[in-house]
Amino acid sequence: MAVDCIFCKVVAGEIPAKIVRRSADAVAFHDLTPQAPTHVLVIPTRHLSAARDAKGPEGEAVLGKLLAFAAQVATDLGLDQGGYRLVTNTGPDGGQSVFHLHFHLLGGRRFSWPPG
Repeated sequence: MAVDCIFCKVVAGEIPAKIVRRSADAVAFHDLTPQAPTHVLVIPTRHLSAARDAKGPEGEAVLGKLLAFAAQVATDLGLDQGGYRLVTNTGPDGGQSVFHLHFHLLGGRRFSWPPG
């Protein structure tokens, strides 16, 4: 756990969150400032600052589990039929504001391309 990481505190239960699903490896919870009718954050329980830090076989395993977990959350939330967007931001120029690896699971409306 990173001492000042808000998402590590969510994992530890130190900060309340509206949890959608939890496993030993990941937690999904509703975003406090949703950008779509469904906006859930999917995070690993282990602290990694960004996708670029998930290196080697262990990092690949974290990413694989996180993506599979996110897909299951989307199914649980009924997003499969209409579709959804799953995105991660890396670094300030990529739009990352919390430096704990996370995916935004967005659904419930049509999205345009390019995203912005």
